[in-house]
Amino acid sequence: MVDYHASNNQSSSGHMEQENDWDRDLLLDPAWEKQQRKTFTAWCNSHLRKSGTQIENIEEDFRDGLKLMLLLEVIAGERLPKPERGKMRVHKINNVNKALDFIASKGVKLVSIGAEEIVDGNAKMTLGMIWTIILRFAIQDISVEETSAKEGLLLWCQRKTAPYKNVNVQNFHMSWKDGLAFNALIHRHRPDLIDYDSLRKDDPVTNLNNAFEVAEKHLDIPKMLDAEDIVGTLRPDEKAIMTYVSCFYHAFSGAQKLLEWIRRTIPWLENRTQEKTVNDMQAKQEDFRDYRCVHKPPKVQEKCQLEISFNTLQTKLRLSNRPAFMPSEGRMVSDINGAWHTLEGAEKGYEEWILSEIRRLERLEHLAEKFHQKAAIHESWTDGKEAMLTQKDYETSTLSEVKALLRKHEAFESDLAAHQDRVEQIAAIAQELNELDYYDSASVNARCQKICDQWDTLGAFTHGRKESLERTEKQLESIDELYLEYAKRAAPFNNWMEGAMEDLQDMFIVHNIEEIQGLITAHEQFKSTLAEANKEREAIQAIQAEVQKIAQSNGIKLSGSNPYTTITPQSIDSKWEKAMDMVPLRDTALQGELNKQNSNDTLRAKFATQANTVGAYIQAKMEEIGRISIEMNGTLEDQLTSLKEYQKTIMSYMPEINTLEGYHQHIQEALIFDNQYTSYSMEHLRVGWEQLLTTIARTINEVENQILTRDAKGISQEQLYEYRASFNHFDKDHSGALMAEEFKACLISLGYDVENDKQKRSGQMVSEDFRALLISTGNSLGDSEFARIMSIVDPNGSGAVTFQAFIDFMSRETTDTDTADQVIASFKILAADKTFITAEELRRELPPDQAEYCIARMAPYVGADAVPGALDYMSFSTALYGESDL
Repeated sequence: MVDYHASNNQSSSGHMEQENDWDRDLLLDPAWEKQQRKTFTAWCNSHLRKSGTQIENIEEDFRDGLKLMLLLEVIAGERLPKPERGKMRVHKINNVNKALDFIASKGVKLVSIGAEEIVDGNAKMTLGMIWTIILRFAIQDISVEETSAKEGLLLWCQRKTAPYKNVNVQNFHMSWKDGLAFNALIHRHRPDLIDYDSLRKDDPVTNLNNAFEVAEKHLDIPKMLDAEDIVGTLRPDEKAIMTYVSCFYHAFSGAQKLLEWIRRTIPWLENRTQEKTVNDMQAKQEDFRDYRCVHKPPKVQEKCQLEISFNTLQTKLRLSNRPAFMPSEGRMVSDINGAWHTLEGAEKGYEEWILSEIRRLERLEHLAEKFHQKAAIHESWTDGKEAMLTQKDYETSTLSEVKALLRKHEAFESDLAAHQDRVEQIAAIAQELNELDYYDSASVNARCQKICDQWDTLGAFTHGRKESLERTEKQLESIDELYLEYAKRAAPFNNWMEGAMEDLQDMFIVHNIEEIQGLITAHEQFKSTLAEANKEREAIQAIQAEVQKIAQSNGIKLSGSNPYTTITPQSIDSKWEKAMDMVPLRDTALQGELNKQNSNDTLRAKFATQANTVGAYIQAKMEEIGRISIEMNGTLEDQLTSLKEYQKTIMSYMPEINTLEGYHQHIQEALIFDNQYTSYSMEHLRVGWEQLLTTIARTINEVENQILTRDAKGISQEQLYEYRASFNHFDKDHSGALMAEEFKACLISLGYDVENDKQKRSGQMVSEDFRALLISTGNSLGDSEFARIMSIVDPNGSGAVTFQAFIDFMSRETTDTDTADQVIASFKILAADKTFITAEELRRELPPDQAEYCIARMAPYVGADAVPGALDYMSFSTALYGESDL
C-alpha cells in the first residue's frame, strides 16, 4: 500500500533513543511491574478491540506473534507480511520477528529485544517491547510548539492544567498521585463532566477513581490503573502514567489529528502520475480500496463524534449559563468541515482515473504481449535457419542424400513464404505501440528491426543453397551405378571372409584323436579355395579404383562412403590380411591339439591299468574281511592277533594306492574327464580303500571290546560265541548293527522273554527302582519293557544296536540278580524302618495296580508294635523266594 502517512513516520531516531530509557539489565520494581502490566494490557486492548479481540495475559498472549502483528496493523494503519499459522516454535519466532522488523522499519532502535525471549514469555522483555511500541505510535508524534514526544506531552499537560489550583505538573509520576491533574485535564476539555471545585487534595483515591470512571464512561478511555496502586506506591511508575496520559491527549486532540490526517491524505489523492504497468496501477487501486474501506470509515466516525461532542458541550454550557467553548484558531468545526470538503474533492474522480489508466495499460500490455509472443514464435522458428542454409553438407553427401536435401529445401521454401505474413504482423504491432506511446517502445523497435533484417538475410541464403544442391545432384549421378555394382559384389565376399575368420578363430574342444583328425581334414579343404577368393577380391577393388578415377577427372569431392554399402575397400583388404595371418596359426593349433590327444590317450591307459588292479584288490579284501568277521575261530586273543597281522598285510599295499594317485594327478592336470579303458574313478577307489581300512579297524576294536567285556563280566568264551553267532545271524545286511526288530528277534533266539521278564536288577531300591522290581517279579510290560531295553542299548535313539551294546546288555542281564534281602530292604525304606507297612503307605508310594499286587500277597502283621491295617512285608518276600531264600 502507498504510505500516504509517510510524513508522519519521519522522526529522529536519536530522540527515540533518548525516550527509550527501558533497560533489560535492570530489575523492574514489583509495584511498577504491576502498574505496567495493567496499563499496557488496557492500552493494547483499546486498539485490539477494533479488530474484535483482546489479550488477558500480556506475556502469554503475544508469544505466537499473531496478536502482536494484529496490534501493529491496527495502530499503524498498515499491513504486515502474512503471518505463519503453524504451532511450532519456529513459526512463532518467525511471526514475532516480522513484528520486530516492522517496528525497526519505523526508525525505532530495539534495545536487546529478541524474538526468542518474547516466544519464551519473558515478562520483562515483553513489557519493554510494548513500551517501545507505545513510545513510537502513541507518544513520539505528539508535538507542542518546539517540543515533541515526552517533552511535548508534558508541555501540553502543563498548558492545559495551568489555570487549576493545587495542580502543578512537573513530571509523570508524583505530579499525578493526588488525581487532581487527571481531573483538571478532563475539566479543561469537558467541563460538563467534572465538578472540579468539589474535589479535595487530601482525598486522592476519590479523585483518581472519579477521573478514571469519567474517562472510561464518557471519553472511551479504558481504566488503565487502580487508584489504590497509585496512592499506595511511593512513586508511581512513569511509563504507566505517561501511557495513560497519552490516551487523554489523543482523546482531546482529535480535531487536530483529524486535520493532520486530511492534510496528509489530500496530496496522495491528487497525485495523477501514470504508471508503466497494470500491476503498478492495480497496486494504487488496492491502496485506494484500503483507504475507502479501512482508513476513511474510522475518520468519518471520528468527524461525526467530534461534531456531536462539540454540540453537546456547547448546549450544556449554554444551559448552565456558562460561556461557550472556543477551540483554538484553525480547529473549529468549520475548519474540519472545510478540510473534509477539500478531501472529498480530491477523492472525486481518483478511482475513475485509476480505472481508465488500467484499461489503457491493459491495452498496451496486450499489444506488447502479442508482439513479444509473435516475435518469440518467429525467432524460435528462425533459430538455426541461417546455419542450416549456409552449411555445405551436400559436398560430402551421396546422391540419394542430395536428392533428399533438395526435397527438404523445397519444403523449407514453402514454409518461408508462409512466415511472411507473421513478419508483417509483427511490424504492424510495433508501429501501433509506437503510436500509443508505449513506455518500452525502444526495445520493441529494436527487436522488430532485428527480425526484419534477419528475414532479408534468410531469403538470400535460401536462393544460394538451392543452386548448390542442383549442381551437386548432377555430378553425383555419374558414379552412382559404379557404387551399386561395388556393393553387389562386396557384400557376399565380405560375408565369406567374416565366416572364414570366424571358423579360423573357432575355439575347438576335442576329447579324442578321431575328433582332432576330422578338424585337420576340414582345414585343408578350406585352404584349397583361397586362390579363387583372392581373384574376386582384386576385381572388387578395381571397381572402387574406377570410381576414384571418374571423381578426380570431374572434380567431384567424394564423401568416402558408398550409399549402398558400409563395406569399404580398406576393410576388405584388412580382413583379407587377417584371414591369411590366421591360416598358419590354425595349422599350428590343430597340430598341437593332435599331439595333446596322443599324450592324453597314453595317460588314460596307464591310469586304467593301475586302477583295474587296485579296484580288484580292494574288492577281494572287502570280501575276505566279511568272511573273517563271521567265521572267526579260536580264542578272542588269537582272533585279535590274526586280525592285526591281516591289517599289516593290507597296509603294505599303500604304495600301489600312491602310484594310482600320481597317475590321477596327471589326468587332472591334463583336464581329462573320460576314460574308456576302465570303469573305476579315483573317487570310487578312495572311498573303497578308506572303507576297507575302517572295516578292519572296527573289527579289531570289536574283538578288543569283547575281551574287555568278557574279563569284566565273567562271561565265558562259549557265551560270547553264542552271542556273536546270534548277532551275525540276524545282521542280514552285514552292517555291524541290528535294527529294533532284528534285535528283538535275537533276544528271543537267546531265550530272553521280553513279554514277561523274570530277570531282576540289582541295587538299593526306593520309589521308581522298587516299582521296577515289582514289574520284574510278575507284572508283564510287553512293548514298554522292550522300549526300556532299547533305551539301554540305544541311548541316542538311533534305531540300531551295535554288537558291543548287545554284549554289554547281555552280560548285565545274565550276571545281575535281585535277592530277597534286597526286596526286604526296599520295603523297609518305604516303611520308614518299621517292621511292618500299612496299606495306605503302599498306595501312597506305588501305582494302584502295583500297590494292590503287594497288599494281596502280604499277611497281616501281628507284632507287639502293630497298628490297625499293618501288613507283614516279610510274607511278600517269602511268597516270591520261599523260606530257603530268607
